[in-house]
Amino acid sequence: MQKVTLIPGDGIGPEVSRAAVRIVEAAGGKIVWETVEAGAEVAIKNGTPVPDEVINSIITNRIALKGPLTTPVGGGFASANVALRKRLNLYANVRPVKTLPGVNCRYDNVDLVVIRENSEDLYSGLEHIVVPGVVESLKIITETACMRIGKFAFKYAADNGLTKVTAVHKANIMKLADGLFLECIRRAHRDYPEIEYEELIVDNTCMQMVMRPERFQVMVMENLYGDILSDLASGLIGGLGLTASANIGEGGVAMFEAVHGSAPDIAGRNMANPVAMTLSAAMMLSHIGQPEAANRVRGAVEAVLAGGKSITRDLGGTASTTEITDAIIAAI
Repeated sequence: MQKVTLIPGDGIGPEVSRAAVRIVEAAGGKIVWETVEAGAEVAIKNGTPVPDEVINSIITNRIALKGPLTTPVGGGFASANVALRKRLNLYANVRPVKTLPGVNCRYDNVDLVVIRENSEDLYSGLEHIVVPGVVESLKIITETACMRIGKFAFKYAADNGLTKVTAVHKANIMKLADGLFLECIRRAHRDYPEIEYEELIVDNTCMQMVMRPERFQVMVMENLYGDILSDLASGLIGGLGLTASANIGEGGVAMFEAVHGSAPDIAGRNMANPVAMTLSAAMMLSHIGQPEAANRVRGAVEAVLAGGKSITRDLGGTASTTEITDAIIAAI
């Protein structure tokens, strides 16, 4: 049995978390759940969205499954998601994006992985007012972080039988910062000469993704580019409600999460789509050495989506959270 920290999250988080837990258990996942609370409501009560007990639980258990957390726009507390990644040193965000059967989208041939450096860049949050009306934000890029994510990307490709890595950058303008990033990725490539390697400027990458997404396999990039392009990639297959995600750190600590928002407008209405949370849980099962259960979960999700009957409103259906969950469990 694997003990896993469960963070239900805000808004629809508890609903999709409950669904994922039910599905994992039905698939034979050998999990003992330890539930802890983080997010907006916790911030109101405790003054911080990420109490120490959350961090301590994840450090102890090494593995976490997290629902969506609310981040205020333009004020309030800092992002709980960023805080978790920083405090746990979860330096690599891994977002597999693959076309799913039965989902109405523009492409039927998407199968790529966005690997995003999670610890620095503009997300360091180092900004200040120079004079009234002028704000300066600092973009931090280090050799240590770039080498680490570069090695991770090539190892991920090799471990998963993939043959191509694309480094995404803007080194034509940010010659020092993005130049350092590219230098490090090139060095990491030396240990994997059998893997094809290319470099693409970020704006061209966006165009190529919507014109020929099949050209990509593993894409590695800095934090801000990764945040934007991973959502773009999700849009190619039908949206964030279908996309799994993992945050991997050193020493075996990993947090798996649905990356869509907390959707407070539909919270408590049994309308939320639990597929992203469920597929994130499947990623978690694979990571902890329970591939049979992971495959059962993925196969059941794909069968229900392909069937087209028990799907939620965001996918064009009428099913409730409970109904699609029950259908996935029945498919298992």
